Amino acid sequence: MNCEDIQFSRHANERMFERRISPAAVIHAIETGEIVQEYPEDKPYPSALVLGFWHNEPIHAVVARDEESGSCYVITVYRPAPKTWGEDYKTRRQS
Repeated sequence: MNCEDIQFSRHANERMFERRISPAAVIHAIETGEIVQEYPEDKPYPSALVLGFWHNEPIHAVVARDEESGSCYVITVYRPAPKTWGEDYKTRRQS
């Protein structure tokens, strides 16, 4: 995802702390990862679910991007659970 700068929401900071995911890991995942799903209707900015890896560990980040400024805002971050996500970490398993 192309971001001029990356900012973390309070919620994202709390989740990163709880889940022991570093800001560096999230930034790397956003910069090198791929968009798995887009949410164009999200407000105030469209967002996307990004899959990236940090030391071979998958990370999902929901990131909103302000098209005008290019700034990105991390909404939440988590490690995709194998029982919820397929082996590629891109496909949700059927419940």
